[in-house]
Amino acid sequence: MSGVCRGLRLFPVKVLTETTLLSPCSWFVSARSKFTKARIPPELFAERSKEHEKYGGDPDQPHKLHIVTRVKSVMRRPYWEKEMVKTLGLDKAHVPVIHKNTPAVNSQLKFVKHLVRIQPLKTPYGLPAEEDMADTYINSKGELIVRRLLQPVEPKAIES
Repeated sequence: MSGVCRGLRLFPVKVLTETTLLSPCSWFVSARSKFTKARIPPELFAERSKEHEKYGGDPDQPHKLHIVTRVKSVMRRPYWEKEMVKTLGLDKAHVPVIHKNTPAVNSQLKFVKHLVRIQPLKTPYGLPAEEDMADTYINSKGELIVRRLLQPVEPKAIES
């Protein structure tokens, strides 16, 4: 812009009001803004809160843990995506890994979002106790299920 305006500094500048720019190139519009203007209709940018029911999420109470599964190969991908997949522990495909829902982890997941599937970890029966952690598993719906072991009941003495 400065290259175009250098030759125009010799001409007098007519200032209409104080709100107009005092630059001699106030008529100049950047070519970048002409070609990079978004041509996406505004109706496509609807509120995302309508999609929360679809994905089973609540914007007021976000889930605490992600289930991250790598579903695509990292072959022929850039080195930074391969490194990010390694740091997230997604070396093997179709093996779920649990991560916290924090901004640091989410910014890492943003780089490899086209290679992974992210689901919220749901706990329909509540969080398991420390002694129940060995008997938990994650089903295909992304629910943490606690397989409760039955405790033997003490036999009562039979009165005759």
